[in-house]
Amino acid sequence: MATLQLDNVSKSFGNQRVILPLNLDIPDGEFCVLVGPSGCGKSTLLRIIAGLEKVTTGRIYIDDDDVTQGEPADRGIAMVFQSYALYPHMTVERNIGFGLEIAGLPKDEIQQTVRRTAEALQIGHLLNRKPRELSGGQRQRVAIGRAISRDPKLFLLDEPLSNLDAALRVGMRLELIKLKQRLKSTMIYVTHDQTEAMTLADRIVVLNKGKIEQQGSPMELFHNPVNRFVASFIGTPAMNFLRVEQAKVGNKDHFILGSHTLTMPLKARARTSNKMYLGVRPEHLSLSPENADYEIRGKVFAVEKMGSESFLYLYANDRELVLKCGEDVEVAIGNTIPVYGKLATSHLFEYGGMRISADRPLGKKTVRPASNQ
Repeated sequence: MATLQLDNVSKSFGNQRVILPLNLDIPDGEFCVLVGPSGCGKSTLLRIIAGLEKVTTGRIYIDDDDVTQGEPADRGIAMVFQSYALYPHMTVERNIGFGLEIAGLPKDEIQQTVRRTAEALQIGHLLNRKPRELSGGQRQRVAIGRAISRDPKLFLLDEPLSNLDAALRVGMRLELIKLKQRLKSTMIYVTHDQTEAMTLADRIVVLNKGKIEQQGSPMELFHNPVNRFVASFIGTPAMNFLRVEQAKVGNKDHFILGSHTLTMPLKARARTSNKMYLGVRPEHLSLSPENADYEIRGKVFAVEKMGSESFLYLYANDRELVLKCGEDVEVAIGNTIPVYGKLATSHLFEYGGMRISADRPLGKKTVRPASNQ
């Protein structure tokens, strides 16, 4: 196990800067997930940590040792790639133990380590097979086993589940959770799949265009996103955003949404524009008006039945809106219906994207004369 520190690390390819200067500290034993859209720099950052790419600026420390210019083999890391990268002519046993052979370990010690690793990954019965005789999930376990067998300081995993089908991905996520609990090692995991990030991570680092947008525990990012990008990237389906306008009613700040004027207790810095967005997650909207602070009317254009839950898709205020509800919902496509939200589970965002901090939980509604939706 090890700690990792990135100090003002950046990376450029020619005139193109793909990683802006950033700092990141990962403590011993943490499972840290780097998440973001394609092209955000997450795989490049992982390769920098591994030593497969050199930094343009900054320093890298593993256990307080400066490894910035160190070779990959000298960093005490093991990396699992998106592709399995198994040797097709070798058995599973030799694939797992090949790195130990290269290191010159005794044969008996290699065999013991390989068998212990294989049993931990539930592939002990596959040791005599070749990669072509394995399923995708089994091949990925072999690749992970090859990394584990070396007993590295850091595990680096670059989208290891992206080549698997949906069912296998769920199964492998569970295996990784078990592995994390068993090894208690420092792991850095790259994915574009926020479901993997939410279920696996002790801490999520959200990357966008080469910079860190936010980092924190999965639920911290879910409930307190710093901007619209994080709010829309974390959570499935993504957060809904509705245009609202700021207005003064007496000495209090309010915002206007359709026929409702809602109390808006904001810090002074937020009063920079009268145009803002109200953000609300699909699971925080309801078909029931009970204790609601605001109402949105929309025309249903799709219904997804997912078994124990359903998703309604509506056109509202010239935007698409999604609502998560129970399995027994019966709404006809083409109908215009009201949906309801609460300020306690809603967010306000500046027009430029930053979330607006409130001095207290968002307030109660007041109603003004109805206007066109």
